[in-house]
Amino acid sequence: MEQLFKTMTKKVNGIIWTLIANGVILLILAVLIVWTDFMLRLIFGLIAIVIAYVFFYAAYKVYSVKKEVEKYLK
Repeated sequence: MEQLFKTMTKKVNGIIWTLIANGVILLILAVLIVWTDFMLRLIFGLIAIVIAYVFFYAAYKVYSVKKEVEKYLK
């Protein structure tokens, strides 16, 4: 059981660091929004890509945690 909690803690820490990195990227992109119309369109496209990446990454992490829990419960 201790190994399960260590694994889950590791996965959650990975999610936290990924969300922080994506937050920094979005903050930098928010600063770039104020410059030009072209940058505005570019930024909205990049934001959509970053949000899609976050959803795929979160789904992957949840799936890997699910597999770890199933491994320990069987």
